[in-house]
Amino acid sequence: MTSSIPALATRPAEGSALQAVLLDMDGTLVDSEGFWWDAEVEVFAELGHELTDEHRQVVVGGPMSRSAAYLIGVTGADITVPALSALLNAKFTERLEHGVALMPGARRLLTELAAHQVPTALVSATHRHIMDRVLRSLGPENFTVTIAGDEVTRTKPDPEPYLTAARRLGAEPARCVVIEDTETGVTSAQTAGCPVVAVPSVTTVEPAEGRTFVTSLEEVDVAFLRSLVSVGDRA
Repeated sequence: MTSSIPALATRPAEGSALQAVLLDMDGTLVDSEGFWWDAEVEVFAELGHELTDEHRQVVVGGPMSRSAAYLIGVTGADITVPALSALLNAKFTERLEHGVALMPGARRLLTELAAHQVPTALVSATHRHIMDRVLRSLGPENFTVTIAGDEVTRTKPDPEPYLTAARRLGAEPARCVVIEDTETGVTSAQTAGCPVVAVPSVTTVEPAEGRTFVTSLEEVDVAFLRSLVSVGDRA
């Protein structure tokens, strides 16, 4: 069942073609991709296998089931995908006990979006119980809707998570700007029909039409996001 945080506001600022901003979590708003990799390295070390940065480039930003299946395949580890997923989630959760740092510019951007009454959605491949822990650092009040990876039938890179977020906000995908840090997430957003701001963290994102690149959320504000939705896209 999909759950959400109660809405702060559900209407865009007057006169703007931008209807909503949809944000990824790990590596985009919070500096947690390292937590995931550390958890993966530790679990596989306990299983007698060593992971390399080559493996990291494949699994970052992906859903747990896909990452787990890939790592089992390349290492030959004697463990099932469900069992490995449980171990990785447990290791990651341990690392969240003392909170997680926000990416530069994240707090300021969320505050500005709220001040301008721009509806927001947090859209992640991470499961709900972990998302709720991270929300303690992000502030659940900063999001109108939250979509976790275990609350959709198909997670990123499928478009379902972003289509679901737009639908629940009552917004058109073409008028929702997505902020993502991985190729997997950017593909999900673009396939959903959303303009995308890519802010790569630990992996590269390939340049392509419909992708606007920034080096940090410090470069992103409401005026910038509005500029990515043309007036011609209005209903």
